[in-house]
Amino acid sequence: VQLVESGGGLVQAGGSLRLSCVASGFTFSRYSMRWYRQAAGKERELVAHIVSSGTSTNYADSVKGRFTISRDNTKNTMYLQMNSLRPEETAVYYCNAPTLGYWGQGTQVTVSS
Repeated sequence: VQLVESGGGLVQAGGSLRLSCVASGFTFSRYSMRWYRQAAGKERELVAHIVSSGTSTNYADSVKGRFTISRDNTKNTMYLQMNSLRPEETAVYYCNAPTLGYWGQGTQVTVSS
């Protein structure tokens, strides 16, 4: 089983990034998926959740209206489109299959002010 995130990097405040999470080793289309993030010295926090079909999503209040979670079950891939990024959102972003307990290795997002 693997979850591999990509798409992180350095961006200026107000900028955008699109994260990807490619899944393998399990039937991706059957499971809800989540994005989490963890800033240095802070607890990991849930950013967004998407059901297996992609028809329902939920977001942390802090990212509503700026982030969009989506998935392409034909590509075993989940995405996180992040717009209007803020410096306080600098963190390692992880994808997660909650009911299976699988985590990716994370991708660093750094937002400069």
